[in-house]
Amino acid sequence: MAYINKDEKPPMGPTGCIFCDKSAVDADRENLIIHRGACAFVLMNLYPYNSGHLMIAPYRHTSVLADLDDTTLMEIVHLTLKAQGALHSAFGPDGYNIGMNLGRVAGAGIADHLHQHIVPRWNGDSNFMPVIGETKVMPDSLDNSYLKICNAWDKNG
Repeated sequence: MAYINKDEKPPMGPTGCIFCDKSAVDADRENLIIHRGACAFVLMNLYPYNSGHLMIAPYRHTSVLADLDDTTLMEIVHLTLKAQGALHSAFGPDGYNIGMNLGRVAGAGIADHLHQHIVPRWNGDSNFMPVIGETKVMPDSLDNSYLKICNAWDKNG
């Protein structure tokens, strides 16, 4: 409902960047952080396109992919693979959308800090609600999805 009621957006932290602010504090469950790597971390999208919608963000604050070093880029790829495995174990989706929206004109909601989306997809998951009702029906709560993904993450090595 916070997304629908635009005035209820969560307050911004000290940097004004959700990825920098969330990664800087030790509150992983509250911030929906699934895993912290050396160069990047995995978190759930607070406003998911589908249940289990994850994002992978580097700790480095940049909007330019070429600014990232090879170690960070490889970790993002490895975390993407691990996240896909965890989502498969937790939800069993039929497919995935994986990618980055670089720049506001490309659809980036947070254009100043690049991040990769991993969106689980199911046959028939698109419906009339986003078009007619301007809302999406989420079959699982964020808290329940968080627990499922964390459990699957731990089981997937």
